[in-house]
Amino acid sequence: MSQTEAGQNVTMVNCPTCRKPVRWEAASLHRPFCSERCRLIDLGAWASERYSIPVDTPPDLDQFDSPSES
Repeated sequence: MSQTEAGQNVTMVNCPTCRKPVRWEAASLHRPFCSERCRLIDLGAWASERYSIPVDTPPDLDQFDSPSES
């Protein structure tokens, strides 16, 4: 955190795209990004599937034997 001129604490974060410091406040319209450009670069990475959220895939049901009927 850093101090503003008015003595209020302001949280600083790094832009996920370019690592530039960004003030975490309402006036920072693109937070956590430093600019619309960095926000769109990140969105494009998700859209092109460069980023993904890992998930456990369910097992293939065909690999299990079917219950025997008596």
